Amino acid sequence: MTLAVLLAILAAGLFVADRAAAAFAERVIAERVAQQVAAKGARCDHPDVTVAGIPFLTQVTSGHYEETRIALKNFSGPAGNGRTVHVPVLDVRATDVRAPLDTVRSGHGDIFAGTVTGTGTVDYAQVAALINQPGLVLSEHDGKLVGTAPVQLLGRTFQATATADLQVVDGTVRVQFSDVTAAGLPDIPLVRTFIDAYVKQLSVALKVPELPLGLTVENVEVRPDGLEFTASAHDVPLTGGK
Repeated sequence: MTLAVLLAILAAGLFVADRAAAAFAERVIAERVAQQVAAKGARCDHPDVTVAGIPFLTQVTSGHYEETRIALKNFSGPAGNGRTVHVPVLDVRATDVRAPLDTVRSGHGDIFAGTVTGTGTVDYAQVAALINQPGLVLSEHDGKLVGTAPVQLLGRTFQATATADLQVVDGTVRVQFSDVTAAGLPDIPLVRTFIDAYVKQLSVALKVPELPLGLTVENVEVRPDGLEFTASAHDVPLTGGK
């Protein structure tokens, strides 16, 4: 019985030490990421960092970690033309994380990640504001981005609907509308020319705020609550200034 008690106490002590070491590493990463966010002219709540994997001390000894999760809540940053984009949660995952024992123990030096991915969602009201066309309402329909807006033509107001194609080029999301329909709109060359010109006004390049950790937007998906973007980076210093 005494041996069992001693082993239980020892195990508890090791667990406490293990969690304390993990908490220390999480604080170091959170502080450095917060500095990077501020350096980009962006804002967020204090980063919520979780170093996955138990036992943590075994990972410290090897200098290799399973995964580090970083949640940046209420992330917002400049998107050009004096506008700011808000993302409720920027969910960042770092894998193939490498850190020497001295770095974790002292808090000095860099912790590197082989791959970092981040996802976030920009709601449609913000996207419509960035396009900046009066009356434009965006939504998702059958996995497509659909825009509706009033069009003044021939002394009447028509409700036009168009579908958008999305592309990511050099970290910028390009929105190209096409397939415009409007109930009661005459199908004549003059009207078609007007509609084509109007659609060009709706087609824009949307800048995602500069992200921390060197993340660059690579893909965007149409979701019911907004445009979900995915960003990635490689060989990233989690505690550096990139």
